[in-house]
Amino acid sequence: MMWILATLLLSASMLLKVFQHQCYALSLSDLFDRVIQHSARMHSLSSDLHSEFEQYFLSSKNHIGRVNRRCHTSNILTPNGKENAQKLTREELTEVILKLLLAWRDPLSHLHQSMAHQNDFNSFSGNKALEMSDMVHELKKGVEKVAEKMQLLGIISNSLNAFSSPDAFIPYSNSEESITLTNHDLLYCFRRDSNKVQNYLKILKCRIVPENGC
Repeated sequence: MMWILATLLLSASMLLKVFQHQCYALSLSDLFDRVIQHSARMHSLSSDLHSEFEQYFLSSKNHIGRVNRRCHTSNILTPNGKENAQKLTREELTEVILKLLLAWRDPLSHLHQSMAHQNDFNSFSGNKALEMSDMVHELKKGVEKVAEKMQLLGIISNSLNAFSSPDAFIPYSNSEESITLTNHDLLYCFRRDSNKVQNYLKILKCRIVPENGC
């Protein structure tokens, strides 16, 4: 019995090594395509949930289109527009992408927990918040693999700076209306930031592995 278990463990270990080898054997262009496609799905999901949230909670409360929102990622310096993004070095643009993704790890988890307690909002839409949280985590891992591949190929230096998540996330209050507005702001900000991530990834790919349409 023991040798059977040992054989199974060895087989599982070999399969894992094969999978990891295949992952790292992907070309840089393929890796970019994967993270860009993933970011596109993430942004699409964030846009859908933002629209659903507005129509369900805010359509009758005159809050749609309100100004003075402050996103917790505002202290992350992000280039405005394609021209400004192209002025950043490859290392700087990669760091901006990773900073934005890291900054959304905890807020999206809080968003899902908060929406789970809003019983009048359908559970299907509430689960989208959890899906977005998972997608951010997976996309961050994917971008880190892209960065490792670029470092391996000598395209960027090994001096990507260490960074931590911003601590300016606004906590929820006990007021139901405040919780709703905070959730709405988070969805608005995430939709904005996920669009930035998608655009920055496209710009970075075009600068490194240009193809038609860049």
